[in-house]
Amino acid sequence: MSLDSHIERVLWTPDQIAARVSDLAAQISADFSLSQPPALVGVATGAFLFLADLARQIPLPVTVDFIRAESYGSGTRSNGAPTISLDLKVDVTGRHVVLVEDIVDTGSTIERLIAHMESKGASSVSVCTFLDKPSRRKVHFQLLSNGKFYRGFECPDYFVVGYGMDFDERYRNLPYIGVLKPELYK
Repeated sequence: MSLDSHIERVLWTPDQIAARVSDLAAQISADFSLSQPPALVGVATGAFLFLADLARQIPLPVTVDFIRAESYGSGTRSNGAPTISLDLKVDVTGRHVVLVEDIVDTGSTIERLIAHMESKGASSVSVCTFLDKPSRRKVHFQLLSNGKFYRGFECPDYFVVGYGMDFDERYRNLPYIGVLKPELYK
């Protein structure tokens, strides 16, 4: 059975994704062109494809690392209490950090990660999220120093998969963002 048959509808196609990632990379490149290049920190595992595509289009000597913050388990809703289960290898002391997220939902995870980067001595923390769900925001996080918020797409309140995002570790390999049929996760 094809994974495509599990999708209720496609929200963003591979071409739309590629164009938006290119736009975000251009914005980040322009914002950091006259300063120290940032450390791109991908939030594993959902942001891995987005981070790879984004990093390849930033013509600056960025560093790349991953951090893992867990707040979903195998469910469809954040538990609101994210924990860091894999930390950075790159030293971010005095560096500009761009946290690269697949989706900002309640804001709890990104708030925790910003505080963690601050505790590690980052000079600024920006957030680059592929999808943003402001309608689900419970925590209104503050960026560090002169950090910026970069958003790929504003996502309606659907459970979405693809382009790195999963349900129970499946569907990450879909080349688009689609709405998972509710009967598959309820």
